[in-house]
Amino acid sequence: MTQPSLDAIKAQAKALRQALQAEGTVVSHAQALELIARQHGARDWNTLHARLTQRNALPELALGDRVAGHYLGQAYSGEIVALSGSAGHRHVAIKLDQPIDTVRFESFSNWRHRIRGTLDVDGRSHRRTSDGAPHLVVKKVPS
Repeated sequence: MTQPSLDAIKAQAKALRQALQAEGTVVSHAQALELIARQHGARDWNTLHARLTQRNALPELALGDRVAGHYLGQAYSGEIVALSGSAGHRHVAIKLDQPIDTVRFESFSNWRHRIRGTLDVDGRSHRRTSDGAPHLVVKKVPS
């Protein structure tokens, strides 16, 4: 059985909370998450959260690994040249194969040859753009 994404689970909890509230039963978001977790066969929310994030976890990164993804909305490929920290808070520096322009305006440019970021276990930066997208998304390229 395929597990839904973490975002889908959170959306289910929100919908459940709203439906219960409409019927006159007030539950917190945390209580709704616990109920949804049990519906998906988990003991509690923390267990389901761990199961879903481990499934999506980025493979272990190492210096010299080939990676690809998006930085500020621009596709890139490159090589990891610096790496520190632990899973969930991994600092990474990537030397790009081709420079990318991180500015979306036609009047000027900001070409990057290297990019840096701090990644969560899914390979996404904690920092977000104004539209909610991660600044940096990293995927290991199979060798």
